Amino acid sequence: QVQLVESGGGLVQAGGSLRLSCAASLSIFNINTMAWYRQVPGQQRELVARITSDFSTVYTDSVKGRFTISRDNGKKTVYLLMNSLKPEDTGTYYCVRVVGGSPRDWGQGTQVTVSS
Repeated sequence: QVQLVESGGGLVQAGGSLRLSCAASLSIFNINTMAWYRQVPGQQRELVARITSDFSTVYTDSVKGRFTISRDNGKKTVYLLMNSLKPEDTGTYYCVRVVGGSPRDWGQGTQVTVSS
């Protein structure tokens, strides 16, 4: 069973930064596409960023230029560096393994709260 463990969430003022980490218990981490999703209460989970095995990245429009997704295959870890945070970035952030273009495995989530 795949385990994805997120860390790094917290409370930050608008304009600040946070770095989320996700450690994966995948035997062959490097071949997997990984992603970060977020969810705001009352709304559906949305894709924030995705990184493929060849390090190709995709971002949702609202975070382009502010967030950076990266991965360290040796540590089986994926990161999300979030700069210039805005109150609308508040939510629960989930680390996800993507298979066949769809989210397959989810972490437990980490809360990010941005105060104005």
